[in-house]
Amino acid sequence: MRFLLVGNYGARNVGDDALKHYFLTRFPEIEWAVLSARPGSGEYPRLPLGMRSLLATPWWKTLSAYAHADGLVFGGGSLFTDSESAFACVLWALHAWVARLFRVPVHLAFQGIGPFRSWLARACARSVLRRARFVSVRDALSASTVRSLAPNTKMIQSFDPVFSLNVEQKGPDRSQKIFSIIPRGNSQESFIRRAEELATEGGFSGMQILTLEASAADRSMGERLQRALAATVHPVSDWGELLNRVAGSTLVLTERFHGALAAVRLGVPVEIIAHTPGDKLDALQRRLRESSASEISTQFLSEVRVGEQALRSALQSQS
Repeated sequence: MRFLLVGNYGARNVGDDALKHYFLTRFPEIEWAVLSARPGSGEYPRLPLGMRSLLATPWWKTLSAYAHADGLVFGGGSLFTDSESAFACVLWALHAWVARLFRVPVHLAFQGIGPFRSWLARACARSVLRRARFVSVRDALSASTVRSLAPNTKMIQSFDPVFSLNVEQKGPDRSQKIFSIIPRGNSQESFIRRAEELATEGGFSGMQILTLEASAADRSMGERLQRALAATVHPVSDWGELLNRVAGSTLVLTERFHGALAAVRLGVPVEIIAHTPGDKLDALQRRLRESSASEISTQFLSEVRVGEQALRSALQSQS
């Protein structure tokens, strides 16, 4: 079986790269053709949505991959939301539309759907959801959004599969009291003020700033926090490194979803800053209020297994 794997891969973001790793390792029976913003060996460029990408990428190779695919999987992440840009929803809808032209079934796996600010983003998501052969979402808020947009579409509620990745970790150093700050490139003043408050009140022996995206914005924000807190900046390149950094922490303050997941997975106290009602961080905060850390971790792992089994059955049914 040969499936296209579509997501925000190649964006030099720890969470997105970990999602790609999950699909490649947990579904070895599938021959994956990965579509990426920065294609590596054996990968394909995403379809162009603009003159620059039309001229700069060998998109015709991607069409050839469509022609030889048994299906397409949107693999994890918050693809169908315009919380940052409506352009993203149009881009992913384009991939689903081309799949329809080639009569390639579309599967949405472990997706975060919504929130939406524009009619265009909502319309793109509705169109894809109503024609999808399989849909699994990673939280209750996404499930509610799917039910409102595509009430006749069968759906499974699961969780972000990165949470289930097993990575060998170094033993944490409990002799020190470490404060870990995980910002976004566009973190607001409220996040910076909260980091300063916790740094002053916590009596920490050390502080570290973990940047999870190799972007100029993340680098600039890391440098700004470094000046404000006299903390060390550590650019993190993969999920395993993130777990090892978080493992030695006493407290994590994060505005990154996968930063929060790492803390929950390791049982490290975490404070999440969420600004948008209905987004992935807001959904995670709601879950964490409902149960203890150990209970919620067990629930998350169980939900990932349910989603994984359902996706495997859906893909195998096409063989």
